[in-house]
Amino acid sequence: MSKQWRTIKLCEILRRNENTIELRPDDKYREIVVKWWGKGVVLRREVIGIEIAASRRFVAREGQFIISRIDARKGAIAIVPKEMDGAIVTNDFPVFDCDTARVLPLYLGLLSQTASFVEQCERASEGTTNRVRLQEDKFLAGKIVLPPLAEQRRMVVRIEELATQIQEARTVRHQAAEEAEALIHSSIGKFAYDPAWIRKRLTEVAQINPSRTGSLTLAGSDMVSFVPMKAVDDVTGTIAWPEIRPFHEVAKGHTWFTNGDVIFARITPCMQNGKAALAANLVNGVAFGSTEFHVIRPGTSVCGEWLYLLVRHKAFRDDAAEHFKGTAGQQRVPQSFLEVKLIPVPPLPEQRRIVA
Repeated sequence: MSKQWRTIKLCEILRRNENTIELRPDDKYREIVVKWWGKGVVLRREVIGIEIAASRRFVAREGQFIISRIDARKGAIAIVPKEMDGAIVTNDFPVFDCDTARVLPLYLGLLSQTASFVEQCERASEGTTNRVRLQEDKFLAGKIVLPPLAEQRRMVVRIEELATQIQEARTVRHQAAEEAEALIHSSIGKFAYDPAWIRKRLTEVAQINPSRTGSLTLAGSDMVSFVPMKAVDDVTGTIAWPEIRPFHEVAKGHTWFTNGDVIFARITPCMQNGKAALAANLVNGVAFGSTEFHVIRPGTSVCGEWLYLLVRHKAFRDDAAEHFKGTAGQQRVPQSFLEVKLIPVPPLPEQRRIVA
């Protein structure tokens, strides 16, 4: 690190902006929120003043730093874009003016998407399970490394160039993946539903969300794989970005699975998008992940690869969507769907042949 780069506290470059506007009953307003994992500022709704249960609201301006008190620990951090200038926010989304003489908002926005910055926000969040909130004083006391403005500009330009190249590569990758998936689905549809094969309930050939009672002998300091929903690539259907954490950090409040298990997203839209994977190469053979995963553990009459192909098949996902439970935006595939779901069970050699 260059000697010109300094370690500073966030309070040196961020100042809370508390400007508000009085809401007029007949005027229309845009209300914004910040999405998880660096996905930026989005419009929540357009609403007239009389529909808002408050007389005033905070105003967000282009270039301001905005963060979610509730979800900062999940990467809900961003810079307000030009198209959202003048939108309103609740007190759950404090906005800060950046000291542009020292920091470029775009640089700070990129920095805020790094794992270390999000972890810093997690450490600054406190509260009980359902009431965890970012503590503003602790957040502003957090430290970052700040290069000179010229270096910040160079880094922003380079990162934006790389982002463009990555997006182009992703477009090509998605096109290729879609073509491959269509071919695979066609093949699986042709082979997997041979009327000569026995059909069994999934629970006859696999365990659904097996209990871990008596199955773990790990010490608190032992390292394990950690798989949040974002770690599963919905295009390739793999655990593409696992994390490694000590057992004691993830032992409670997460879904447990092992090598050879199939994980299947139960919440919309992750399920429809194909977030499912066959677990492999887990640290110490086990993983803990999002509670929004169902776990399917194959028995002796099926191989994991076969179950994986079936749950990734469009027909399976379409059927699962028909059985959603819950309110709009929070619909989930119930365990009962998997328990009664009929699947084709050809002989193991045939399963392996089709998988190959």
